[in-house]
Amino acid sequence: MTATFIKSSPSLEQCPAHSLPEYAFIGRSNVGKSSLINMLTNNAKLSKVSSKPGKTKLINHFLVDEAWYLVDLPGYGFAKQSKSERERFAKMISYYVRKREQLTLLFVLLDIRLEPQQIDLEFIQMLGENGVPFALVFTKADKISATEQRANTDRYRRTLLQTWEELPEIFITSSEKRAGGEEILKYITSTNDQLPATN
Repeated sequence: MTATFIKSSPSLEQCPAHSLPEYAFIGRSNVGKSSLINMLTNNAKLSKVSSKPGKTKLINHFLVDEAWYLVDLPGYGFAKQSKSERERFAKMISYYVRKREQLTLLFVLLDIRLEPQQIDLEFIQMLGENGVPFALVFTKADKISATEQRANTDRYRRTLLQTWEELPEIFITSSEKRAGGEEILKYITSTNDQLPATN
């Protein structure tokens, strides 16, 4: 796999023009998004991993195998940002996920150790209301036992089924153990195979 950085954009309007499918990754600011992206692309330096959450401030496009774009979106809900900065990020993210025609699927990252967080549930609800296709990616699976993983993901499923008729695809990952990435990439490949051919 080759993943090439193409562009960082401060707004939807400045995102690159192309006709390839985009798969975007988003989550709360300390969910392990950069580590997951680096695991998926097998490139430890592709997305900057920081001990300080909230480092991604732009919409970052990476071209993968000349076939699709991986999009690294800013995290949401980072308390140490100023109110105006939080609002700017929220607007940028909302515009991208609702208006970006090339967006094929949004991967929403969730920390598997935590019970369902209100901020994540509200974000997922917004996606549903706007018809945005998404999948859930649980991160940091190496931090808890397999039994706890099942219990926590089951709890999430039960919570979502209170408002959703059917659940999206769910992936369990650990960047530390390099687990779950292959399943995500296979899912992207099979989704691409089902898309209508572009000129």
